[in-house]
Amino acid sequence: MRYGIDLGGTKTEILALDADGAERLRQRAPTPRGDYQAIVQHLARMVHAADAALGRAGTVGIGIPGALSPLSGTVKHANTTELNGHDFNGDLAAAIGRPVRLANDADCFALSEATDGAGAGARSVFGAILGTGTGGGIVVNGQLLAGPNALAGEWGHIPLPWPRDDERPGLPCYCGKSGCLETFISGTGFASDHNRTNGTALKGPEIVAAALAGEAAAVASLERYVDRLARALAVIINVIDPHVIVLGGGMSNVTRLYEALPALLDTYVFSDKCVTPIRRATHGDSSGVRGAARLW
Repeated sequence: MRYGIDLGGTKTEILALDADGAERLRQRAPTPRGDYQAIVQHLARMVHAADAALGRAGTVGIGIPGALSPLSGTVKHANTTELNGHDFNGDLAAAIGRPVRLANDADCFALSEATDGAGAGARSVFGAILGTGTGGGIVVNGQLLAGPNALAGEWGHIPLPWPRDDERPGLPCYCGKSGCLETFISGTGFASDHNRTNGTALKGPEIVAAALAGEAAAVASLERYVDRLARALAVIINVIDPHVIVLGGGMSNVTRLYEALPALLDTYVFSDKCVTPIRRATHGDSSGVRGAARLW
């Protein structure tokens, strides 16, 4: 039995997969805020409750909104800031009573989709999350790519490629720099761009709905977004040339992306023709927790 846990800022989900990959248990609970030890004990309780419900113990994989520093072993860059600077791996293993494996939540997403999702059977998969933030993971021959800095796939914090004059220098990013991809191609960035340009206060789905209804300002915002996403993906294709790109997160549900991206990628990719398939995630919001279970 393999447990996957998706630790989010507002909710935590645990999933149990059996040896055949069938789902045996799924539970959600609010994530404690402001207290690191409360989060550790919360996850331990969820694991022990799953053990009791299933009558056996499972391996534990956890997707977190950050990464483990190769130097210190502590969490870095987590937007659930309570985790930063702590030996989360060691503290969880002690509280649960067994080893755990941690990975960035975007890595878990990519691993899930490469295993039995939209990238199944492909030699290399780039999984991109376009949600509140922008994350990515790279899977090669069924294994997550991991480098010495624990940064593989972290494309949200590279600059927007081939910026136009009105895109410079870009908005400040929480990382301390300006013009990061995350500020442009996340769902948050899409809504911010539209509202800043038009003096509105709409949410992303409302803007997409308006664009589909033909509202001119919303159409223009969506076209800007798709073009920026194409430039961002072109850099990934130029560098690692993945066999499949899988999109997840809220913006991945916009059908227009899959209609417009192929022609735009032909423009930006350094090739005579870009043949990389761009696919929507098969497992949707469940990809992260499924990938966490697959860490074992």
